[in-house]
Amino acid sequence: MDRKIDLNADLGEGFGRWQLTDDEALLASVTSANVACGFHAGDPVTMRRVCELAAERGVRIGAQVSYRDLAGFGRRAMDVPAAELAAEVAYQIGALEVFARAAGSAVAYVKPHGALYNRAVHDAEQAAAVVAGIRMSGAATGAGGPLPVLGLPGSRLLAAAQRAGLPTVEEAFADRAYRADGTLVPRSEPDAVLHDPEQVVKRSVRLARDGEITAADGTVLGSAARSLCVHGDTPAAARLAERIRAELATAGVQVRAFA
Repeated sequence: MDRKIDLNADLGEGFGRWQLTDDEALLASVTSANVACGFHAGDPVTMRRVCELAAERGVRIGAQVSYRDLAGFGRRAMDVPAAELAAEVAYQIGALEVFARAAGSAVAYVKPHGALYNRAVHDAEQAAAVVAGIRMSGAATGAGGPLPVLGLPGSRLLAAAQRAGLPTVEEAFADRAYRADGTLVPRSEPDAVLHDPEQVVKRSVRLARDGEITAADGTVLGSAARSLCVHGDTPAAARLAERIRAELATAGVQVRAFA
């Protein structure tokens, strides 16, 4: 059976002279770039550079929105009023859109980062606030139509986006452990992130080709994910993304952007 999947990664996760992700190398393999918008990482110079590199390579640009948490890399639990969160999401998308447009491209989708991503899986209010922010942003009503939302299958975020008329895209994670209910094992728990490249590559191919992924307890989960995420801050992430893309091609899976 012919299968297609998008390959996304978190990029632009630096600040000033500090750089975490190997953006240029990752952009040689991924088809969608989740660009940090300055709240958990990223700054104007970095955002502009990543947008230019992505546009040159034909990689789709996504706004990776976050809680305002530079010190905690957006991975700390926070309580943000819904109206404030919606405004901050719109602000981040708008900031990235400026640099995407200057590079001859545009923001093509939105994906929350870290603690906001995980909170919006279960928290209906926070999920609705993210969607409100997307709708508030000028990019959401541009020539390209409503912005797709990238998120975890079965999440409150994707449900809220669907109710609001926004396209939704389910994603899976190449290098994260799953619980039997399809949610991610929290990073605070042991073995939440998978570090064995062979294991990560094999599960990526299985997911894209067969629509299956195995949870930490051995439960086999079905998946209709249209996008596969490789974390840009994982050691040797660029080489891992390169291997995943090559093995997907060998397995007969077409790697292309969803947006």
